[in-house]
Amino acid sequence: MRNGAHTLGFFGRGVGRAFLVALFLSCPSAAAQPAQAAPTQPATDVTAPVVVSHVDAVYPPSALAEQKDADVVVGLTIDVDGHVTKVDVLTSGGEDLDEAAVVASRQWRFAPATRAGKPVASRIRVPFHFSPPAPPPDMVESKEPDPTRGGVSAPQAPRAAPATTEDDDEVTVGGRREPPSRGASDFNLRVGELRHVPRANASELLKLAPGILLTNEGGEGHAEQVFLRGFDAREGQDIEFSVGGVPINESGNLHGNGVANTHFIIPELVKSLRVVEGPFDPRQGNYAVAGSANYELGLEKRGLTAKYMGGSFGTQRMLLTWGPEHQSTGTFGGVEIYGTGGYGQNRDAKRASAMAQYEGKLGGKGSYRITGTAFSTTFHSAGVLRADDVRSGKKGFYDTYDFGQGGDSSRFSLAGDVESRAGSTTFTEQLFLTSSTSRLRENFTGFLLDVQTPLQNPHPQRGDLLDLNVTELTVGSRGAAHLRGKAFDQKQDLELGYFARGDHVDGSQQRLAAVTNHPYATETNLESQLGDLGLYGDVDLHATRWLGFRGGARADLFTFNVLDKCAVHGVDNPSKTSPPGDASCLSQEDFGRHREPNQRASTASSAVLPRGSLILGPFHDFTFSASYGQGVRSIDPSYITQDIKTPFASVTAYEAGAAYAGEVHKIGLVARSVFFQTHVDKDLIFSETEGRNVVGVGTTRTGWAGAVRATGAFFDEAANVTFVKSTYDDTHLLVAYVPDVVVRSDSAVFADFPWKVRGEKIRGTLSAGLTYVGRRALPYGESSDRIFTVDASATLAWTRYELGLIATNLFDRRYRLGEYNFVSSFQSQQPPTLVPMRHFAAGAPRGIFATFAINFGGP
Repeated sequence: MRNGAHTLGFFGRGVGRAFLVALFLSCPSAAAQPAQAAPTQPATDVTAPVVVSHVDAVYPPSALAEQKDADVVVGLTIDVDGHVTKVDVLTSGGEDLDEAAVVASRQWRFAPATRAGKPVASRIRVPFHFSPPAPPPDMVESKEPDPTRGGVSAPQAPRAAPATTEDDDEVTVGGRREPPSRGASDFNLRVGELRHVPRANASELLKLAPGILLTNEGGEGHAEQVFLRGFDAREGQDIEFSVGGVPINESGNLHGNGVANTHFIIPELVKSLRVVEGPFDPRQGNYAVAGSANYELGLEKRGLTAKYMGGSFGTQRMLLTWGPEHQSTGTFGGVEIYGTGGYGQNRDAKRASAMAQYEGKLGGKGSYRITGTAFSTTFHSAGVLRADDVRSGKKGFYDTYDFGQGGDSSRFSLAGDVESRAGSTTFTEQLFLTSSTSRLRENFTGFLLDVQTPLQNPHPQRGDLLDLNVTELTVGSRGAAHLRGKAFDQKQDLELGYFARGDHVDGSQQRLAAVTNHPYATETNLESQLGDLGLYGDVDLHATRWLGFRGGARADLFTFNVLDKCAVHGVDNPSKTSPPGDASCLSQEDFGRHREPNQRASTASSAVLPRGSLILGPFHDFTFSASYGQGVRSIDPSYITQDIKTPFASVTAYEAGAAYAGEVHKIGLVARSVFFQTHVDKDLIFSETEGRNVVGVGTTRTGWAGAVRATGAFFDEAANVTFVKSTYDDTHLLVAYVPDVVVRSDSAVFADFPWKVRGEKIRGTLSAGLTYVGRRALPYGESSDRIFTVDASATLAWTRYELGLIATNLFDRRYRLGEYNFVSSFQSQQPPTLVPMRHFAAGAPRGIFATFAINFGGP
């Protein structure tokens, strides 16, 4: 090769470009996956990263004197966004040539490697050949070649041919095998550049999936109320939540069986999120009524990163993350401390969270992972306000009635899992242990329910502040064996797995007097032993390349052993000589006959849940799917009766959809359209007197959802919209509190500025999150207001430093995050009325926050 510059130009315009195009076309799953996982890939298909753009290496002037001619081979670690996160010199050509190769390769961009259609981290080899520049004809006699007439390295095409095994010498694809897509409602959500969109916590990452609305009347430390596809899932009772497969839902929690508080998850440590809307995967278990959401953890930015945020309402957040440079993105540690005074009365909160994970290899045929988390929070809550009191000026929009509202919670967990391979079979095993406590104080009705009864001593109205306490210990495991074979000249897959979980739960709920905060009545006091054991089988069968079936069945056995320590609250004919008085848990039956105030009940019930998806395609990057599935939600232990079959809720879901995954004018595009219908035989309906959801009648939901993810060289956009009609089966009225329309857009634009500071470019990012929520049906034929909010941020990054400005509720709209219709008496109305009135929980006003981050020791 006479001239490196000439050869490199030829590479970029001719043979090299043809090589890249041919390679790209030979990897359809990689081409279809620049933005997020396509729903069309077989479960274990692996594709290598593909070069999207490359930067020419410059032949170093220091090498001219020696006329160096050498090869340099570098190993590139590529993240799920296609960025080069690490460069190792594998074959050295000398210090100056090595440095030139490293500088150039750090600026390369790739379409990331994929496994089962999902972007994963990978590692490839890239060889560079350096030749000294040949002098032009008029300078043949010159002894000093002119470095301006060429003098560049010529990188050979990286050996990034599609990998078929993880033993390939040139391409090593990281990450674990993911289950195959269930169709258009299976969303593998990569955060990517959308991490810059303002988010208060990890729960808000759910908004990347269509149809999700988050509200919270309980305060900063309270779990978000989640609405999904016409379901009021409250704090997660109708969605199966997990982190790396470890369940988050709290079985037996009196605030709601299946409550899931995701605030312990540090958002910066979330690598991806899989949301399956509907019960279509046999791996989905308890609470997967509306669907499931699994957070996968990882830290792309290696080294030590310190981040600080401060701003409105006295808010401060400190974050420290650490990722060893020579370890995978699955090895990391992170600590977060957060505090705020809140945007109105009684809204202060504090929390701290720590997460750590280590991921290692088991020889060449497996890996293991150990994950630990610790979390604690304390917070106050403003609760709800009557709209008429705000209109009259008796209360401000951000005020509270009861300063006793708030809560505390903590969560500690340890989990370990192993993945290994033997021939064509992959084995996985996971063990997990979780300990959690929570206390919640809420007052929805004011001074309404503490009525004088004949059994009680005379008393004034003392208030309706609920004080709920729950302590839970969870231990469990899950495992599977995945077998791959071949038939009809197509790959066929079978997976058999199990799930086992046991919970010991102590829960109580009392009512507190407004003046003294002393408990005056015990409503519930339960000690529960709960079990959930399940088996499933799942197949991924292909009759042809474009026709496949994915699905199977799951069977679960739910066991309950419940000790009700306060089983007796009333006596039909009390003793006249020894009335029970103010006691909550009575120890007498008719006419004073003695009995113990407690009672034990045990029962069990099983469910068999068939699930399947028919997949057609891809046809020119289009895939079509139709799915059917049944799901289940176990009931609250307070409903258990001895030997009576457990009346758990059952759901039947149908859907049909289409998805596109490909490239349009160099823009990675994934688009989906889904029509769905879901029926629940015993839905959960919010009760303000209970302060939680209670079992109600059957409901049916019919709707459409659409989603688009577009990624280009300078932008990342995710948009979705959901229309749904939810009705009660008996009256055909609209289901209360459920929005009919939810629209969400997450956007980020980014670019390097043309100037440099100390030889390094400055990168700027602008991002925005837009939310529109249509009217929500309310009881008694009323409906809520609409909601429209905009959050935005601007970020500048230079070498190891990052500076950002965040604005939440940018246009300072005064909106009602949650609205309700019920009867209350907060002693602000004279005389009190029993007419249902509008109540609301106020959304946050505009907030301005600044962030600063610095990285030490990273690439």
